[in-house]
Amino acid sequence: MILLRTTWNTLRVMALDAREGFVEITRNGFALLGLLVIAAALMLSARPELRVTATTHLLAWLEARQITNTWSPAKSFAALERTTAGDPLDLPAEQASVTYWLSRKYNVSPEPLSVLVAEAFLLGERANIAPTLILAIMAIESNFNPFAQSSVGGQGLMQILPMQQAHKLAQLGGPMATFDPLSNLRLGVSLLHDLSVQKGSIDAALIAYAETTKSRESNYLERVLQEEQRLARITQSLRQARTQSEESRTKMRPVRWQAPVRSDSISL
Repeated sequence: MILLRTTWNTLRVMALDAREGFVEITRNGFALLGLLVIAAALMLSARPELRVTATTHLLAWLEARQITNTWSPAKSFAALERTTAGDPLDLPAEQASVTYWLSRKYNVSPEPLSVLVAEAFLLGERANIAPTLILAIMAIESNFNPFAQSSVGGQGLMQILPMQQAHKLAQLGGPMATFDPLSNLRLGVSLLHDLSVQKGSIDAALIAYAETTKSRESNYLERVLQEEQRLARITQSLRQARTQSEESRTKMRPVRWQAPVRSDSISL
């Protein structure tokens, strides 16, 4: 009996000590956590750039969790809003023909390619650069692969080097914008336009562009110009066919019969 009582008292003391130890460790842990929070707050207040970085990462983490938690098959159609694709038949005849020709040659689906062709024609008009030349550069630089990367770090359709274009990429959302097809295309055209202004000619701009994107093949300029000429022939043939069709319709248009004017008619 005495042995059982002694054992019970011993176990009770051990339990009480364990509880007090756990409470003490928890109290010290919360105190240490509070000190860490205060230290982090002081550091972030002294370093604004760290605060911005921490906020960005936190928001990205929360957004990722929200997307994961709220996704459902019924909402999968939202992907259509993020897809860079369109119907080539909605394009003008010249752009549609170029789209299908490039699609067959480079084994690229015509739907996403149609958006790039339309954007190249729009940017070319604004920058005073032949859209067929813009498309030829994309063909030679990346074979229309928006995720292409060269051995020297050129990325995307126009093989943009993120380190050299960091300032412009920051305006587009950061270095990952090189993998967005339209952003990469716009940045490449902007770079080509700036070089053409600096160098005084488009040929000199192409050579400088090849140096900028580290495309140092000896026949780079020749390959780009040959591809541009092929594309230009497609658009020119369509223009000629349209012109001839309009002329034919004009010649075949019937002449309206008019009654002869009588000499004794009354003029008002």
